[in-house]
Amino acid sequence: MGITKTDIFTEEQNQIAKIAKVIGHPARVAIIQHLIKVNQCICGDLVDVIGLAQPTISQHLRELKNIGLIKGNIEGTSVCYCIDSENWNRFKSLLSTFFDTYKSDDRRDSCC
Repeated sequence: MGITKTDIFTEEQNQIAKIAKVIGHPARVAIIQHLIKVNQCICGDLVDVIGLAQPTISQHLRELKNIGLIKGNIEGTSVCYCIDSENWNRFKSLLSTFFDTYKSDDRRDSCC
């Protein structure tokens, strides 16, 4: 297996890549969309809404939580998940800055 050389890239490039990797799965996008819609929910609710098995949903939640897009609070025997607003805004700004570096009005659609 090849070695990744993340140290040759900027912190910003590595962070953008991490975010893109985590939200690169449609189940995670669906989870995020649902959390935005309902503000907070438990894993069991996501199983019903998304239609994947509980262990699969838990794995996707873990990935989203590890990067900081969501956070979870223990409520009895369940974990209640919601968007981490602080990190969400930081990631939103980072991605907006990245996408705003390209000004399509200044360029032609031709590569040649």
